[in-house]
Amino acid sequence: MKPRTRARALALQALYEIDLSNHPPAEVFRSRLEENDLSEDLAEFARQIIFGVLPLTHDLDILIARYAPEWPLDQIAAIDRNILRLAFWEFAVQRETPIKVAINEAVELAKLYGSD
Repeated sequence: MKPRTRARALALQALYEIDLSNHPPAEVFRSRLEENDLSEDLAEFARQIIFGVLPLTHDLDILIARYAPEWPLDQIAAIDRNILRLAFWEFAVQRETPIKVAINEAVELAKLYGSD
């Protein structure tokens, strides 16, 4: 797995845990970092994703619902919902990742972690 993909995977795992268990984000992030060997810059990238997505979850969900009306959010698996949030955040909010890259990375994460 490419280094930035590993950072996205860590962020995804943290977002998923926070979404389902409502554990404190800082503790979840710290715990995930202890379990994964990431360089400082990759850990910072993962942190930016996690703490960038969390305050915008509601807004991101509105965008997802708008662009995927056939898939109501409450019927999308939690892992898939968080993959979408992560991708939307990267290309719609952060805007440092090219759209094609964000989509390809989301597809890779979905292959690894997503539902059928």
